[in-house]
Amino acid sequence: MNFEVVLFILLVVAGFFWICDRLYFRKFRQVGEDRPAFLEYTAGFFPIILIVFVIRSFLFEPFNIPSGSMIPTLRIGDLILVNKFEYGVKLPIIDYKLVSINKPARGDVAVFRWPRDVSLDYIKRVVGLPGDTIQYKEKQLKVNGVLVTKSRTVDYLDPSTFKVSQQFEENFQDTRYTVLNDIGAVDFYFDEKIFKNHCNRIVNGISCIVPEKHYFVLGDNRDNSSDSRYWGFVPEGNLVGKAVLIWFNIYDILDGHFGRLGSIN
Repeated sequence: MNFEVVLFILLVVAGFFWICDRLYFRKFRQVGEDRPAFLEYTAGFFPIILIVFVIRSFLFEPFNIPSGSMIPTLRIGDLILVNKFEYGVKLPIIDYKLVSINKPARGDVAVFRWPRDVSLDYIKRVVGLPGDTIQYKEKQLKVNGVLVTKSRTVDYLDPSTFKVSQQFEENFQDTRYTVLNDIGAVDFYFDEKIFKNHCNRIVNGISCIVPEKHYFVLGDNRDNSSDSRYWGFVPEGNLVGKAVLIWFNIYDILDGHFGRLGSIN
């Protein structure tokens, strides 16, 4: 049972006792008499639970980064804030979209339900929109035949594993971000059964046409990311929101460092 369901159950229970208290129980209390303990811990917390539920379900939700697939943009242990209304307003629990607002843009860092198991949340960078032709070959990305330019910067040293990776700055439609490539890394695995009629294997790479209402995503840590190259496209209905802010990194705080706050590019 995920946290959203638990929070909804708590909201219903607390709301029930809050209504009962308003309509029935308080009629029998003397002036100045405190509420019984069970009402204090149910009805009393209803406004707080309601506020948390509304903010978390419709506005912003915190997420923890558990893997290194988005290094160096996002590190293991980062706590981030996700804008949940950026891509539309959905009913919680059932994920039914009430209002469409914006569509994902190329370069967005998006959180979504993993298509193979919707109980899992993934975070990747959107590189392909519906109808786009995506080509990934020899660690180079092309979108609609246009090469996404990248320039070599200083090598990246992973502070936890001391692994050195090549670091590049990609310029993707005026959005600049950093990606990693491993020296001598083997090509990714391509399963033709997953992509059906939408992708073709090319020499040292893959070429895909993104289907309607789907998106092609990549991790910034290109040789260490489980993404659209392996398991296919992200359906529009699986989108949760756009990652907009890094609050802190839990491991940095444990080491006494507090300089991780910042926006996500």
